[in-house]
Amino acid sequence: MDNSTGYKSGFATIIGRPNVGKSTLMNRIIGQKIAITSNKPQTTRSRIQTVYTEKERGQIVFLDTPGIHKAKNKLGEYMVNVAEHTLHDVDVILWLVEPTDFIGAGERHIVQILQKVQAPVLLVMNKIDTVAKKEELLHFIDTYRRIWEFEEIIPVSALRGENVSDVVDMVFKYLPYGPMFYDEDTVTDQPQRQIVAEIVREKALHALEEEVPHGIAVTVDRMKQRSGKQIMDIEATIICERESHKGIIIGKNGAMLKKIGSNARFEMEKLLEEKVNLRLWVKVRKNWRDSDTMLKNFGYKELE
Repeated sequence: MDNSTGYKSGFATIIGRPNVGKSTLMNRIIGQKIAITSNKPQTTRSRIQTVYTEKERGQIVFLDTPGIHKAKNKLGEYMVNVAEHTLHDVDVILWLVEPTDFIGAGERHIVQILQKVQAPVLLVMNKIDTVAKKEELLHFIDTYRRIWEFEEIIPVSALRGENVSDVVDMVFKYLPYGPMFYDEDTVTDQPQRQIVAEIVREKALHALEEEVPHGIAVTVDRMKQRSGKQIMDIEATIICERESHKGIIIGKNGAMLKKIGSNARFEMEKLLEEKVNLRLWVKVRKNWRDSDTMLKNFGYKELE
């Protein structure tokens, strides 16, 4: 490879405990919404691949993974397997943390995983907008510096976009030289149907009670352009585990389902840049998170 052009390309993954802002950071870097975000943990269930391209510097393929946590069912095991599997396939690892001086079992588990990989690890301390004093931030950074030898430490606020460009700069610093993997117009490898399903799931996560969201999946049953019109007809089903959950999702006189549908449609119309006619159904599939068959049917396939 001729390095004289200075063009770099490679893979970077964002890891961390659930709910530290991994999807928010990736969406901010890419400049549009690909991964769903929520204030509830374990929002991302699959490995989402997004592509950041600069004509001069190169191309970064970001792998956003589920949060690393203690699995409670087969879906949880799948999610942790996806996250850990990804670490062996990348050139750079971004470990995203919150500003704290508490190093819990989850962080120690991540350290154990990192001991098995070769890629450089960059610490990204997110949510710095929540820290009042600079001395506090330095103290939090020092806490993490004691548990791992990071190549770089970057304090950011993904929500506000603060120092996010520094993250991109540092990833490029550690990428190998090479040609681009994707066309420069490519933003994600996610099929449109999958993004649409994830939008419905995100809006349900935002709207529903604590105990319901992790027990839901969304399938897109139909997605078709209306003949001769700028309208996309979409039919989707929200899968839940219990009859009582079905009642909560539908709500009194269908109010909750209507709210989820309305919020999802608004997001879809921005994504697709046209009108969307969205119809939602709710079905019960008991204990689907512990069924290998249903996990595969809902798109959670084991990695090779």
